[in-house]
Amino acid sequence: MTTISPTTAPDRRVDKSAPRSEPPRRSRFKPGAGRQHHAGPFAYIALAVVGLGSIFPLYWTLVAASRTQEEVLDTTPPLIPGGNLFNNLQAAWEQANLGKAILNTVIVSSSITLATLFFCTLAGYAFAKMRFKGRGALMTVVIATLTIPPQLSVVPLFMMMSDIGWGGQLESVIFPTLVSAFGVFFMRQYLIEALPYELIEAGRVDGANNLRIVWSIVLPVARPAMMVLGMLTFVQAWNDFFWPYLALNQQNPTLQVALGQLSASYVPDQSIVMAGALISTLPLLIVFVIFGKQIVGGIMSGAVKG
Repeated sequence: MTTISPTTAPDRRVDKSAPRSEPPRRSRFKPGAGRQHHAGPFAYIALAVVGLGSIFPLYWTLVAASRTQEEVLDTTPPLIPGGNLFNNLQAAWEQANLGKAILNTVIVSSSITLATLFFCTLAGYAFAKMRFKGRGALMTVVIATLTIPPQLSVVPLFMMMSDIGWGGQLESVIFPTLVSAFGVFFMRQYLIEALPYELIEAGRVDGANNLRIVWSIVLPVARPAMMVLGMLTFVQAWNDFFWPYLALNQQNPTLQVALGQLSASYVPDQSIVMAGALISTLPLLIVFVIFGKQIVGGIMSGAVKG
């Protein structure tokens, strides 16, 4: 029988100085995170329904604009375009003086959009990155103005424009909307995340003043948000009806005011009204086709931050 002496027994002590292997860290991402998911049949059906629901009003406008009054008001309305489109477009153009209305609307919308981008970007940069007394209180006042219905300011604003002598002029529509509280808040929120203080400090170290910093640093960084804000402002100014209807007259209308004149008769011709609506929609479609890629890119650049 073999015996093992204590001196020959194996040493089972653990060397504490030896490096220990750490247990694998648990990933904070769920299994399959980052994997590209493929759309199923239900997703395609839902997208098709949403797409058709969005396109149908524009298609119906085209159909109604290419038909006669009797065909549009028939018990079973037509679903395909007719052959009376150009006659209705010519009638709407002549009856509502759409040529001058489109020119006025382009002037008003472009002026409001450019001024809003300029002033809102400057104000948003000041509220986001500049330190001054009362910054929080002033921003609270700006946000509070969003809760005031615009109808409450119609009477004093109308009296003010009349006292200045701008009654019936395009200036009465342009100047009250040169800056918007929403635009200031929108640009402030974007620049807080997108514009680091290090870039501003680097510009100051190089000897740039505030105007140079805005031109060379702030504007390039804010360009995606400016594209989105510009599109929203242009569409809103183009489709505005309430205040231009009160401030302007029939001899100097914007496009929406001129369209209101088409439907102001006792028995308006719906086909001519739809032809005028089609004319007013086409410039917006052209603008979106030209700048749609930049607008979507600006929205996505803010969506992927984090």
